[in-house]
Amino acid sequence: MIEKTFRMTFFLKAKKNSEGDLRHIFLRITVNGESREISTKLDWSKKRWSSKNGMATGNKDDALRLNAYLDSVRIKVMQARIQLMEKGKDVTADSLRNLLLGKSEENQFLLEIFRRHNEHMSSLVGSEFAPGTLERYRTSYDHTKAFILWKYGKDDIEIRKLDYEFISDYEYWFKSVRKCSHNTTVKYLANMKKIVLDCVKKGWLVRDPFLNYKLTKREIHREALSDEELDKISKRNFSTDRLNQIRDLFVFSCYTGLAYIDVKNLRQDQLITGMDGETWLVTHRQKTQAPTRLPLLPEAMKIIMKYKNHPIVELTGKVLPTPSNQKTNAYLKEIADLCGIKKELTFHIARHTFATTITLANGVPLETVSKMLGHKSLAQTQHYAKILDNKVSEEMKALKEILDSKSKDLNKPKSRKPRF
Repeated sequence: MIEKTFRMTFFLKAKKNSEGDLRHIFLRITVNGESREISTKLDWSKKRWSSKNGMATGNKDDALRLNAYLDSVRIKVMQARIQLMEKGKDVTADSLRNLLLGKSEENQFLLEIFRRHNEHMSSLVGSEFAPGTLERYRTSYDHTKAFILWKYGKDDIEIRKLDYEFISDYEYWFKSVRKCSHNTTVKYLANMKKIVLDCVKKGWLVRDPFLNYKLTKREIHREALSDEELDKISKRNFSTDRLNQIRDLFVFSCYTGLAYIDVKNLRQDQLITGMDGETWLVTHRQKTQAPTRLPLLPEAMKIIMKYKNHPIVELTGKVLPTPSNQKTNAYLKEIADLCGIKKELTFHIARHTFATTITLANGVPLETVSKMLGHKSLAQTQHYAKILDNKVSEEMKALKEILDSKSKDLNKPKSRKPRF
């Protein structure tokens, strides 16, 4: 990579949870428009700082000493730049930062690797990765950074220092410090494992620290609404338009199985006329990019027609007007209270309700439900959709009748043939 532009400057950064005058001093190196920051580990008053010149103001001894130190840092940056050029290596913001921090190419660092992974993933969002996947790995990066500071008191650690103890302590940190549930902890550890396995493949790690470390999620009982509960919500007329609108969005999801974000993103051009002459919904799940195709039930069509002329629908081309997820779930709790429903009502319960109460409990095969939910495997559907007790009861009654019939046949007296 040819260096076209190069710039370095010192700046102040506010301290976390601090209302005082002192600020951290950072160095920002920018090469070809890409920047990296390095902490000087020094603090300075914002009232005695020139943002324009990137240096302390005034002629007091402490200001003169600080500026002299900053000048020495500038010289070190230029020396590092020359060193890279003499070795025929690319001068980048990363290479300069690593050289100044003593990070050689042989010693790969975890957060640097994690950051590069996320940048690579970011460039592939929309083609290979969903936006939610990138957001999950960015959150994992932030957690890893906080854990390293908590455990080692450092900004980063060498990848070769990762071992079973690191993983074990990381799990402990999630559960004790971050107060995460077991399954949430497993999700974050799985993200870390992907980064680690990449390092193993590239030869930066001799041994996988996750070897013999079990990442097993605990099964969670996923609630769904019963026919009676869904009917109670569907028929309730609320005193405010906002509650009626949220009710409609929720019921729409109960009859389509769409997650909140997929309802929010659903466009008019994703409603087509199928080969059977009925209106079909054809879309892709944002979370997994898996295709979803299903004919719309009358209850869902009624809601679509209700909002056909809504100003937001006409302006955006969306199928339904959808507020934020946070507001939606807050209003759902209010709806549950008004309807006397004891279950913790969230938008995700609608998806479970579609899988169980609407489809499986009414005889729709698991394979068909899986396809309509946009799942990539039946295992995902089995995890989401549990057959209701009344369905099990019906099947067992039918089995009981078959067994009773067989038992009667066996107990019938057999007619003997006459002997001649």
